[in-house]
Amino acid sequence: MNTGFKISRRAALTGAAALPLAAGLGSGAAAQVAQKGGQMPRVNRVMLGDFEVTALMAGTATREAPHEIFGLNVDDATFEEVSAEANIPTDKAQFFFTPTLVNTGAELILFDTGLNPEGIVAAVEAAGYSADEVTHMVITHMHGDHVGGLTGGNGPTFANAQHVTGQAEFDYWKGTDNATFAGKVAPLADRFSFIGDGAAVASGVTAMLTPGHTPGHMGYMLESGGKQLMLFADVANHYVWSLAYPDWEVSFDTDKAEAAATRRKVLDMLATDKVPFIGYHMPFPALGYAETREDGFHYVPHSYQLML
Repeated sequence: MNTGFKISRRAALTGAAALPLAAGLGSGAAAQVAQKGGQMPRVNRVMLGDFEVTALMAGTATREAPHEIFGLNVDDATFEEVSAEANIPTDKAQFFFTPTLVNTGAELILFDTGLNPEGIVAAVEAAGYSADEVTHMVITHMHGDHVGGLTGGNGPTFANAQHVTGQAEFDYWKGTDNATFAGKVAPLADRFSFIGDGAAVASGVTAMLTPGHTPGHMGYMLESGGKQLMLFADVANHYVWSLAYPDWEVSFDTDKAEAAATRRKVLDMLATDKVPFIGYHMPFPALGYAETREDGFHYVPHSYQLML
């Protein structure tokens, strides 16, 4: 029996045609093609019923020594073991800053403003809108990476927008000597309307008090066409070191015990009801689901569920 194999005429011709290219690559004679470097998308848009929901990449930054930020109440060995299981390094972490733009058909609502006016305006424009078209500017809480784009040298960034935030959040920061509040929020105080837990920014956009990260931290539930999606802002600041392990203390949380309790409550609700969410610091596009796993949770990035 002939144990050899036959090469088809088409395969032979294809191989022969590739020889000049291979020879050229091996010779080093071909001109170098400049690399473009790493790139991330700036915009991710999904439909939620009749709502258009657009996550905006307003910035990303690398931070050193993440165990000085996350898991303050666990030892180095535990932090390293959890990180290794998730295939992430322990010497650096990548932070993402993801405001969300919601077009209800009647309103164009922007949730949070990123680090600076230039970044948020560029992100809004990348989504196909202008700053002047934003009708509502909603602040979930008043840390600098959420209010940094509110105002700059040219005054309010979203001059035509009604500014909205939680009453408890505003009152807390007003009682401090915080420089970010003084520079970014206080000059616009007369533009703000104040809401509480359960209040509506617009039809289908409901405030949910989620305290701990800050005293008046607010999430927002979107609902349209029988579908829900939660904007939970900084309820969890990292998809492993915070979301997966909700009891781990986070340096940014004002009340660490309350923040942990809020994480468990919100994530349990999302996992039980299978409601997707956008987390401000989740890996972009920051859209996903929470699943229960042992005594904690697991982050599942969105794939195509909201496309169907």
